[in-house]
Amino acid sequence: MSAIDFYFDFSSPYGYFASEQIDSIASKYGRTVAWHPYLMGAAMKMNQRKPLVHMPMFEEYSRRDLGRCARLLGIPYQTPSKFPVATVAACRAYYWLADRDSDSTKQLAHALFRAYFVDNLNISDPAVVVKIAAGVGINRNDLAAALEDQAVKDRVRQATDSAIEKKVFGSPFFVVDNEPFWGHDRIYQVEKWIETGGW
Repeated sequence: MSAIDFYFDFSSPYGYFASEQIDSIASKYGRTVAWHPYLMGAAMKMNQRKPLVHMPMFEEYSRRDLGRCARLLGIPYQTPSKFPVATVAACRAYYWLADRDSDSTKQLAHALFRAYFVDNLNISDPAVVVKIAAGVGINRNDLAAALEDQAVKDRVRQATDSAIEKKVFGSPFFVVDNEPFWGHDRIYQVEKWIETGGW
């Protein structure tokens, strides 16, 4: 059976919620998950969209909804003091590691998400990303150098371009057996699709 493709941006709280759930859902049905961080801002710019917190009539509701979702799921969460943030450094760290130790990438992704949405650390700061990565055993000096490497920068650009070419435009965004699902509120449909083989 094919892997579930999971696209997300590290500054997406709904992407964070999904990251805490998708692997356990997939494993119930013998599936694996391919994680694909990308820079969602590029897709939002193409679609002339803004983050919910920058839309006056949505801001209060979205903050309420995020807290409510976190409590329902039992997932630790606090709205970061700086939100949203650019996630270029986090993506570069992920893809640099993916090309060297792919088994550790999900551990790093979880650490980055939790650092931002639980510990209120600013993951737009490369020094913060390096510190978080060091906490999961990644060499500080190697990663600090990699964040400025043009090949790593190109890797993130390619990942983002690839996501957009596949018509990915949000976070989380799932593709299951070529069927796209957008949003954390569709994760129950993702599970049902896997369970039933689609409808």
